[in-house]
Amino acid sequence: MVNRRNAKSFALRASAAVLLTLGLSACFLGSDKDAAEGIGFRQARFEEMKATTEYRACRAEGMDLDKKALASGSAGTYLASAQVLEKCETKLGPGTVGDISIGERMRAYALSVQNYLKGGDVARARDNFDKFRKAFPNNDLYYADGTSFTSTMEALLGRQEPWSFGEFANLNVPDSLKAEMRRMHYWKGK
Repeated sequence: MVNRRNAKSFALRASAAVLLTLGLSACFLGSDKDAAEGIGFRQARFEEMKATTEYRACRAEGMDLDKKALASGSAGTYLASAQVLEKCETKLGPGTVGDISIGERMRAYALSVQNYLKGGDVARARDNFDKFRKAFPNNDLYYADGTSFTSTMEALLGRQEPWSFGEFANLNVPDSLKAEMRRMHYWKGK
């Protein structure tokens, strides 16, 4: 009986030692390369989160300036808002970053185009509108009344072909803008 007990005890200890060895070796199955990739992933994620936070803080500053410009009607404040919003997009660079959606970026950059126009810098508004179209091809934003941002800006910035009276009806722009464009078209004699 003593031999059986010793054999059983020896078998249990040997099994425990094998399981412990396997358990410990499972912890070290990864290579140094895997560990480096994990660290690289965390670093990349940290950089994404940092870029997202900086973009949103920058955008909030531009939006605050826009609200102040709307309240005061100051062309300088509109231009300051447009410059800040343009800087936000420039710092972010191309492509999707972190949790920032394309729509969020489009709205901020579109506001910069609109604010350059409101501030009186038509050349910069045209330039940024062209950049907007290139960065967000086949995308559009719509104002609360359902009119198209791109159609409105194309009309205001002269990015459309010359129109005849009937073509104004096809534009997806506010009626007040159509009326003003008809008036300008009439007085230019075209």
